Amino acid sequence: MTVVTTYDAPIGNYYLVGDDRALVGVWLEGQRRFPVELFSDSTEFGETEVLRQAKDWLDRYFAGEQPSPKELPLSPEGSPFRQLVWKALLDIPYGCVTTYGALAQQLGKELGQERLSAQAVGGAVGHNPISILILCHRVVGAKGDLTGYAGGIPVKQWLLTHEGVYLDRKGRFCGMEGR
Repeated sequence: MTVVTTYDAPIGNYYLVGDDRALVGVWLEGQRRFPVELFSDSTEFGETEVLRQAKDWLDRYFAGEQPSPKELPLSPEGSPFRQLVWKALLDIPYGCVTTYGALAQQLGKELGQERLSAQAVGGAVGHNPISILILCHRVVGAKGDLTGYAGGIPVKQWLLTHEGVYLDRKGRFCGMEGR
């Protein structure tokens, strides 16, 4: 049975969705592609052990720790290509960013393809159903511009700043503070 719980974060209210085995969704209230069906008559609000673990992870993350999302059982629904992209997002280190193009190049090599579309990768990143834990906020545009975050650019900027990523006044990635 799928259960929904809420988490009050410094950047807004998150809805966490999971069952006894895995976390299947994390959405910031009001973000693009927010699943309004979470509020149907059949929705069960409560907690499971997995949802408690996810809340603990979020507590540690917002307290400035660097928990690995690989600590949690994650089971997002999506095509094999999206699954591949989401798996790659889990490997972006805390306090670092990558570009859609670099991610496409990396995945292209893994798939044995000469070229892989950065737009296709961007589409998969943008449909990530487990925001903040599957690290889509760590992907930026080719010139370091903050682009394409379902929770909004101000939230993406907040998350990256929280992780110590330095952005210039135009919102472009410049490096990491203290490194």
